[in-house]
Amino acid sequence: MKASIRVLVSVITTLFGLLLVTFFIGRVLPADPVLAVVGDHASAEVYARTRQEMGLDKPLWEQFFTYVSHVARGDLGVSPRTGRPILEDIAQVFPATLELATAGTLIGVIIGVPAGVWAAIRKDKWPDHLVRFLGLFGYSVPVFWLGLMGLLLFYAKLEWLPGPGRLDFGYEDMIEPVTGIMTIDTLISGDMEMFKNALMHLLLPASILGYYSLAYISRMTRSLMLGQLRQEYILTARVKGVSEGKIIWRHAMGNILVPLLTVIVLSYASLLEGSVLTETVFVWRGLGLYITDSLFALDMTAVLGGTLVVGCAFIFINMLTDLAYRVLDPRAR
Repeated sequence: MKASIRVLVSVITTLFGLLLVTFFIGRVLPADPVLAVVGDHASAEVYARTRQEMGLDKPLWEQFFTYVSHVARGDLGVSPRTGRPILEDIAQVFPATLELATAGTLIGVIIGVPAGVWAAIRKDKWPDHLVRFLGLFGYSVPVFWLGLMGLLLFYAKLEWLPGPGRLDFGYEDMIEPVTGIMTIDTLISGDMEMFKNALMHLLLPASILGYYSLAYISRMTRSLMLGQLRQEYILTARVKGVSEGKIIWRHAMGNILVPLLTVIVLSYASLLEGSVLTETVFVWRGLGLYITDSLFALDMTAVLGGTLVVGCAFIFINMLTDLAYRVLDPRAR
């Protein structure tokens, strides 16, 4: 019971801090939210009236508590750019980001975990150097540059993969959105050609994000596995004649599973919040591109709403991780 109360207090405190930060960022930035509504050529009277209607003439503390009360009711405001409630806009674009980040994380886990284990058991040999080099390269190279090079090579030169977007232009008006995740919606529609088209469009941006993810996951897997391979129980198992595969994949992997889960979840959360550049390069109509377009249009209400949603997703994912900790590791209970 006490643990549940502590978690609840921690979540409430974190959310309050997130609201505080996003609110004051919106007030500190030089962009004028009133001009985003009335335009540059509005008269002084219209400007003053709109400013009053938006509550910007009130003291800062009163504006903040008004903002908190609206967010608590699920009201993130109306976007001057789209003319719709921001929550509706985000609900429409967030599944695209979820699809891209999930596919990228799956690629990172499927390749990164075995690569990290391989590097650990071949420490200081060429497989270890190769995995470490690829990980360092993934950390160092800007993700937007990788995206542009991927489009140049696989789309423009080799023509192996389709270009930007989530579907070819001819398919865009043919799909009925159900979940907002294009690969699932095309599969539901039963049109396998459209599903294949959506999958091919997903492959390149997901691979770019997946490479960024596997660079982190492989490095951390290697570090965790090396720590376990130095333990005495590993030496004891080898003396007893236990096969190397069983030692690695059953004993050592079993002991790094919980911290490795944290690594994977943190990677997933970083892709959810950090796919802005990838979405921009590939014109992927997700939350990142929505925030970018809103920022260029000086629509700070939408920018703050999107930032708040990303922060809440991060908090929710961390809560799930803590819960998984307790399920997988009895010591955490």
